[in-house]
Amino acid sequence: MSEAALIDNIIPYSDVVKRTARIGAEISNIKLSGDLPSQTIAAINSLLLVHKVIFFRDQDHLDDPEQERFAIRLGTLVPHPTLGTTKGMASIIELDSARGGSRADVWHADGTFTAAYPKISVLRAIVIPPFGGDTIWSNTAATYLDLPLPLQRLADELWAIHTNAFDYEGTARVREVDKKHFDEIFTRTIFETEHPVVRVHPETGERALVLGDVVQRFVDIPKRDGQKLFDLLQSHITAPENTVRWNWKEGDVAIWDNRATQHYAVNDYGDQHRVMRRATIEGDVPVSVDGRSSVTRLKVTKQPPMEVT
Repeated sequence: MSEAALIDNIIPYSDVVKRTARIGAEISNIKLSGDLPSQTIAAINSLLLVHKVIFFRDQDHLDDPEQERFAIRLGTLVPHPTLGTTKGMASIIELDSARGGSRADVWHADGTFTAAYPKISVLRAIVIPPFGGDTIWSNTAATYLDLPLPLQRLADELWAIHTNAFDYEGTARVREVDKKHFDEIFTRTIFETEHPVVRVHPETGERALVLGDVVQRFVDIPKRDGQKLFDLLQSHITAPENTVRWNWKEGDVAIWDNRATQHYAVNDYGDQHRVMRRATIEGDVPVSVDGRSSVTRLKVTKQPPMEVT
């Protein structure tokens, strides 16, 4: 029996609705929990590998502990390297629009300033504004396939430095509370990590681009040329045909493959309140098409991570 048939035997095809041709699917009639059968967890993981981001409505039964009980079924929970966790949790951080650093309106994959950045993120909607507040994801594996062959070959050879001490004010609409959070919390430990621009996905074998707004520069390429090259490649990633946009409702859960996507939280809801909680699953160190692994070049701690109350 094929993998598709095995999945359909556990999660019926009729319960999986694609959101776009290249990325995203909504899955219905599943109540997420830590008690799901192993076959269901395996089917969810398989659908995630195919669709890159999957969505579940009506998960209001979840609280923080149960979100983690479910997330740990997908792998080992890891805290944020500088933000720590919500009190009492192994991985969950709260993204509250009333606090600094919560409006992630830059294109990024979670934690790429570290070497073994998370492989999966599980995001739950707690408070959703009456308008705005969508999130957009892009498929960086589909993007790679869309590149002209000469650009693929060039990307295969490129390496880039990712850092959490990026030009935050230059890429986002920054409030004073955001700047304070960035300076005092998000960059309490400064990382610089060298990643291949193209990584080989450890489960699917696909080639996916590793870029985003935390890229500081390309290795051995002058800054001026590097910026033009970054803009070119990033524009392919964020092309509308490579993206899916999710209109949140309270109780929704989104799960994405952080190794083959980027995402952007649309900051279009003004002073309305938006609260999300995210758990992350430990990833592996990216490997380039020629077999080399990412390397952490700098890790300087100003103060230890905090436990958020």
